[in-house]
Amino acid sequence: MKRQFTERVSYDWSKDSIRLIITPSKVAKSIYFYVQEVGYFKTLPSYFTERNNLNSFLIVYTISGKGLLRYGNEEFILERGQCFYINCMDYHYYSNFNNEPWEFLWIHFLGNNALGYYEEFRKNGVNSLKVSDQSLFESTLRKIIAINTNRDVTTEALTSKLITVLLTELLIETSTNSTKSIFIPPSINGIMKDIDKNFMDSLSLDFFSDKYSISKYHLAREFKRYTGTTINEYIISTRISYAKELLKYSDLSIEEITYACGMNSESHFINLFKSRENTTPLGYRKEWML
Repeated sequence: MKRQFTERVSYDWSKDSIRLIITPSKVAKSIYFYVQEVGYFKTLPSYFTERNNLNSFLIVYTISGKGLLRYGNEEFILERGQCFYINCMDYHYYSNFNNEPWEFLWIHFLGNNALGYYEEFRKNGVNSLKVSDQSLFESTLRKIIAINTNRDVTTEALTSKLITVLLTELLIETSTNSTKSIFIPPSINGIMKDIDKNFMDSLSLDFFSDKYSISKYHLAREFKRYTGTTINEYIISTRISYAKELLKYSDLSIEEITYACGMNSESHFINLFKSRENTTPLGYRKEWML
């Protein structure tokens, strides 16, 4: 059964506020990120929005003042440079904080990859964050408003490009904050260097657990935390990358490349390669010979 959309809103904002409601073309809906609504609000004391079950994703960026967001059983105070990014299918409420004026830029958007980007963003349990490059974030939102105010044949493609810029910045912000990449433990750095140098050898979680005297469970968890992937997948990716180099720049047979990459079964190598590249090693070689 379709979930029922609900909304309560107090339209309390200044006369110079901007609200653009956009109807995307069929092309935009099929291949782009596209705007549903976008704008700039300078809100007055009684402003609030409360919704549930809206098929949209929302980004709000605070320029000045303070706002309040309630989302996912949490409450966030939104100050200058603070941004929130939410799935509007979930219940959400946002308003001025303590009746203070709140000035912000916002965009409701959708697209075929919108849910995927949001799920990637949410992997680190974040909905609100302080944006590092505030100038870029604010100017990008203002550009989206500007080009949708005076629309032409390029507007939808440019808008999609700018939304991608916003989403990429948010993914980078959450990745940097969650992994604390300023400091990667020596053991993790050591394992990555070992794999990069000795991927042709027999390597495994057990091997590195013994070498660095770390339990397998802890090592597996920490490696994924700091690299975003498992040890086994890191080994496979390194071997596939070397295989691609040999396929492009050598005359070695597929069997020879299999063993050169540290694998003992040609059929297993072919299956791994195909699962990651959507083509066989021979197919990959032919493509790069064109």
